[in-house]
Amino acid sequence: MRFQKNVTNNWKDTFNKQSKLNQLITRSNLLGADLKVTNFGGGNTSSKILLKDPITKKMENILFVKGSGGDLGSIKEDGFASLYLDKFNNLKNIYRGFNHEDEMVGYYPMCTFNNNPRAASIDTPLHAYVPFPEVDHTHPDSIIALATMSNGRDIINKVYQGRVGWLNWQRPGFDLGLKMENLIEKNKDIMGIVLGHHGLFTWGNTSKECYSNSIQLIKKAQTYLNNSIKKYSFGKPIYKKKTHPDFEEKLITTIRGLLSTENSKILHLDKSDITLEFVNSQNLKKVAAVGTSCPDHFLRTKRLPMVLPPLSVLIKNESKITKIIEENLLKYKEAYTKYYNRNKSKGSPNLRDPYPVIILIPEYGMMSFAKNKSTARVSSEFFCNAMNVMKGAEGISKYTGLTEKEAFRIEYWDLEEAKLKRMPPEKELAGKVALITGAAGGIGSATANKFLNEGCCVVLTDIDKSALEAKKKEFINKFGKDVVHSIPMDVTNEKEVKKAVSSSINAFGGIDILVANAGFSSASLFENTSSKLWDKNMDILAKGSFLISREVYQKMIDQNNGGSIIFIASKNSLNASKGASAYSVAKSSLLHLSRSIALEGSNYRIRSNVINPDAVIQGSKIWQGEWKKQRAASNKISINNVEDFYKNRSLLKVSILPEDIAEGIYFFASSKSQKSTGNIINIDGGNITSFTR
Repeated sequence: MRFQKNVTNNWKDTFNKQSKLNQLITRSNLLGADLKVTNFGGGNTSSKILLKDPITKKMENILFVKGSGGDLGSIKEDGFASLYLDKFNNLKNIYRGFNHEDEMVGYYPMCTFNNNPRAASIDTPLHAYVPFPEVDHTHPDSIIALATMSNGRDIINKVYQGRVGWLNWQRPGFDLGLKMENLIEKNKDIMGIVLGHHGLFTWGNTSKECYSNSIQLIKKAQTYLNNSIKKYSFGKPIYKKKTHPDFEEKLITTIRGLLSTENSKILHLDKSDITLEFVNSQNLKKVAAVGTSCPDHFLRTKRLPMVLPPLSVLIKNESKITKIIEENLLKYKEAYTKYYNRNKSKGSPNLRDPYPVIILIPEYGMMSFAKNKSTARVSSEFFCNAMNVMKGAEGISKYTGLTEKEAFRIEYWDLEEAKLKRMPPEKELAGKVALITGAAGGIGSATANKFLNEGCCVVLTDIDKSALEAKKKEFINKFGKDVVHSIPMDVTNEKEVKKAVSSSINAFGGIDILVANAGFSSASLFENTSSKLWDKNMDILAKGSFLISREVYQKMIDQNNGGSIIFIASKNSLNASKGASAYSVAKSSLLHLSRSIALEGSNYRIRSNVINPDAVIQGSKIWQGEWKKQRAASNKISINNVEDFYKNRSLLKVSILPEDIAEGIYFFASSKSQKSTGNIINIDGGNITSFTR
């Protein structure tokens, strides 16, 4: 196997007992589960099903086709648009020709069955006009590799012996649907169609037949490539993989900082075999300059990646690394702007972000940057698909791309622009990364929940491994695995602190927000306070906050894009409590630590502020232990009355919840406080002894 492992047919006979719609869903999920078959969000499937019209009660032929958006791997019934097939066929009568095909999209909603809110995609005619009940459209690496060869049509004929038709590339739409219908009518023996530079269409009378045809044709292409591809598709390797963790962190934060001056970006790293084979190859720059050829690929990745010097060269020039990255980014920006200006027409959408999505580094791998983690990851996956395509094409023939003009027409297509405009507005913390210590506790987890709801990527740290893992699973179930990262960490252990910060950078590209929340509490009369208890308070609350803030502060300087550090102190930092001298002194140290950072960090636009909670009892790990008993004893009240005692002590007579503290932390993390540093917010329901004065 030199290209990739062959796909397998995973259809089970039990699936045949499902309803036709459920068979379509199953078929879609099977196809979408393998990125070699179709990329995330790419491809579509359909089924033509006889159903009773809810008004006329007549049986109608209804087209169920994957709607706009969504992913085959996870699609359910609500992901499919449903249209009256007869009505859709009648659209042929009003079609005004190729130059007017985009206007046809406006008629699709008029064909909707059963008031289905799922919008039909531009690919709908490619299913409606194929004269078979079941249709698959996929983007297999192997098929696109054949379809991007300079002699692609001949290769397809050779591999499939005339059983697969060929259409030259054109944008999906009404006209392509008609051409497919015509090609099938004239070639009744074909079982599929390859669209140049794009992908595969297959069909069948049943879901099983359609799926089996898809798998059969993909497997045949893979077998051909595995048997025929040469040893070095990209030329011989001229570099070897190297590692230098400390420098790599600096490289990542520097690149992310420079890319995030206007809009914050999130990183995804890829060091897979195909990536290292490509970036370390002799022909890297030559092949990369052709660009990604499949429209589904470059709509996510941009047409061209940025190629940096090898890692060893960057290491030798560490003192000039910022200048080297700036020069390469400026060169890319200028080239992209010229590409836009060369190809734009009167009605073209405005120039979009001119910076690279994909960055290739010999000896290292690939970085991808986007406004959120899932988009960065998917962009990386798409470029891995593109590299597989390049490998297959270069390994047998010559890899070719679309013309620059055609690539621009797709990238700046009015219908693609309309998709972008329909996207919801970005949330406040989109593109930001937060590290939270003590994240498994009440305040930490409430803060993580708030940040994740506001679009932030969150790194959870805590010394309690089991509680941390439980919180991670909870947040992954709620927000998805892309945006949640966790690492056990003892804030008093310098090695663990450095490891956690390093892990955060490799996961997301940097840290924009630090919430120093790891806590400990103790009660003891001053004369009974042991040096061991004193040291423990100082270690966790003072030294721990110092270690994590110093490490993050250093990385924020490398990022050169500002940052927000938020310390969770206490009412006791302003007003000491009897019987808690060690705790009060340690918490008060955070005020001056924050002020010191505010003074020095202002040159780097790094802000530092403090939140002072008081008596956050519900959901608190601290109040579940001895602290609650100790405070009850100190205040001469029953342990069952502790919460009421603190509630009634406040001016507003309210209980303070973890979510209340999270709102204050969010304020200091957000742009709403961008002109605030060295400040304190008390969240205590009003405690006159803690008024700042």
